[in-house]
Amino acid sequence: MSVMAIALALAGCGQGVPQNEAQVRQPDTGRWYTEAQVQAGARVFAANCAVCHGDRAQAEDTWRQRLPDGKFPPPPLNGTAHAWHHPLFELREIIKYGSDPALGNMPAWGHILSDAEIDAAIAWFQSLWPHEVYEAWREIDARRQDERHHRR
Repeated sequence: MSVMAIALALAGCGQGVPQNEAQVRQPDTGRWYTEAQVQAGARVFAANCAVCHGDRAQAEDTWRQRLPDGKFPPPPLNGTAHAWHHPLFELREIIKYGSDPALGNMPAWGHILSDAEIDAAIAWFQSLWPHEVYEAWREIDARRQDERHHRR
């Protein structure tokens, strides 16, 4: 079974890394972030994100059901929803500028969180992702980065 198929089955649907530079895989985990970023991200997430996304990034079971305003509630970020479909640059943009107002109510955090804090929060919730989900995300991220560079 391919990594993507496994991830689909599973998921159902420090310092920041500069957005214009290639990600460096950490030798101990193979992931783009450091343990220091994960630890910092746990604090950032708890203070700013957990109120909507849950203390373990689990959100509510009803995240797929539209609210009365027609928008979706905050999704889980723990690898069980669709966050892994978004490359790193999109995850950063969603946090920094907020969600598409037609789809969700996530506010912009760019005036509150630094780029390093945004990266740390992403590092923390990605650290919760099973290996198969992370590897599927990494493939999507690499493909989308290539597409983005070819458009420039």
